[in-house]
Amino acid sequence: MATPDFIRTLRETAGRQLLWLPGVTAIVFDDDGRVLLGRRSDNGKWSVIGGIPDPGEQPAACAAREVYEETAVRCVVERVVLVQALEPVTYDNGDVCQYMDVTFRCRAVGGEARVNDDESLEVAWFDVDALPELNEFGLFRIKAAMSDAPTWFDTTGPL
Repeated sequence: MATPDFIRTLRETAGRQLLWLPGVTAIVFDDDGRVLLGRRSDNGKWSVIGGIPDPGEQPAACAAREVYEETAVRCVVERVVLVQALEPVTYDNGDVCQYMDVTFRCRAVGGEARVNDDESLEVAWFDVDALPELNEFGLFRIKAAMSDAPTWFDTTGPL
């Protein structure tokens, strides 16, 4: 995925050391209860939609922006689903990041799902009982977004 310019600037002085960063995940449902997914261009796997807020950007605004940038779908954020510190990730170039993920349940309000940037190979709507192969990160967040029970305090989910 594309590295934001502000991260490149940080890396000029921080080197490859761990950066603690905010991240957002958007679980988007349409009026038929289907969930929006993208097949990532970096690994070819289906995934939930997400990204990194720009400095000063509100997390919910970032979620809606990322959905549009990646899928051309307009959405509104309905609620926070989960807030979770993730395990550190070491990228192929040696950079290390750790994310505080804020997951939002979103509702589609316009646009037609299509690839809208170079981060996805495909985007599509899926019935929740007919999802493509997804990692536990995505499955856990979809399940949490479908529930009316609060999960923001849940520390038992996958990291």
